[in-house]
Amino acid sequence: MKIMSIPFSPPFIDEDIRKEVLNALDSGWITSGPRVKELEQMIAEQTGVNQIACCNSATSGLMLLLHWYGVTRGDEVIIPAYTYAATALAVMHLGAKPVMVDCGPDFNMDVSKVRKAITPHTKAIIPVDIAGWPCDYAAILEVVNEPAVRKQFSAVTDVQRKLGRILILADSAHSIGANYRGKPMGNWADFTVFSFHAVKNITTAEGGAMCINLPAGDFNHEEVYRTLKLWSLNGQTKDALAKSQGAGWKYDIVYPGFKMNMPDICAAIGLAQLRKYKSLILPERERVFKTYNALLGKQPWAELPPFQSDEKSSSCHVYALRIKDISEAQRDAIIDGIALTGVSVNVHFQPLPLLTIFRERGYRMSDYLVAYDAYSREISLPVYPELDQEKIEYIVKTVVDAYNGVMRNG
Repeated sequence: MKIMSIPFSPPFIDEDIRKEVLNALDSGWITSGPRVKELEQMIAEQTGVNQIACCNSATSGLMLLLHWYGVTRGDEVIIPAYTYAATALAVMHLGAKPVMVDCGPDFNMDVSKVRKAITPHTKAIIPVDIAGWPCDYAAILEVVNEPAVRKQFSAVTDVQRKLGRILILADSAHSIGANYRGKPMGNWADFTVFSFHAVKNITTAEGGAMCINLPAGDFNHEEVYRTLKLWSLNGQTKDALAKSQGAGWKYDIVYPGFKMNMPDICAAIGLAQLRKYKSLILPERERVFKTYNALLGKQPWAELPPFQSDEKSSSCHVYALRIKDISEAQRDAIIDGIALTGVSVNVHFQPLPLLTIFRERGYRMSDYLVAYDAYSREISLPVYPELDQEKIEYIVKTVVDAYNGVMRNG
């Protein structure tokens, strides 16, 4: 069998994307402008969420929204131990403490552990849709709305008093296009943040989007949108495009904001991708996922990732394969064997307590045994439209051969 070179997650770039980027360049306007606004409107149409604010990364979006809610020193934010570091770093950059909880069998945070982690210092919960599989948002909302939990919530800002409970901020970096209980992601948490990083289902090279879904009777979503856009551009009352309009150049700085805006040149990539996301990109990712399921489902040692249920459907961001009854060292050896065939795979993720920055702060992996078990047996297989049947069969064969080789050698 010939050796194939199969990258893990190349960006989807076609002629339509090239044209959109060139049009942005030819327009003479490449920083935040009309294409960002168009991208926000398109995301709103596809998710059914009326107000979407784009920013320069999902991490920035998490930080900005926590800041909007007044999260600061002395506060606690509950996050899963099984996630990428950015979830925790967004909390830490505001001076707050990440409180980690273990995951369940589907990789996502265990809601029963969330309830036990809540204290009077808890200001927010950040569920993470690992690999594009939605968390149980209804269960999380039920927890934060329990009378006893609401009673111990300590509100210190106007927006905290208005909401009157712990904020639910979804880290949906992986899950644009996923569905939970018949609704697209963006419709369940108070805020939902998508990532458009280079390896995500939709990319703007770097970028993110904040979906505003606060209780409509208590909050004016358009007003919240304007605040987030203002704060993401240094607290400046006019963006560069507005300032360029003749005599209207004068602006003011009304808030000590951040520099988190998305430029038009990046939005152009996302626009061209999003136009064909539901018709092409997402269905093709689902095809790859289903093919893996059909081929790997024949292997008794393969634990297939969650894909579809009565309540949920995945965005098929990565194929998070777990292998039964192996050690972390054996998993690593299998990955080494796969790499020799030209196939790139990955691991999603190293649980946070394994990483130096969190270990030095007292987090212990022994407190999150489900997360460690999931990580120690997980290998992420590539998922993207360019993977045809021949390439998928090649990937699966390399995984099977690598597994057999490691198990034969003990």
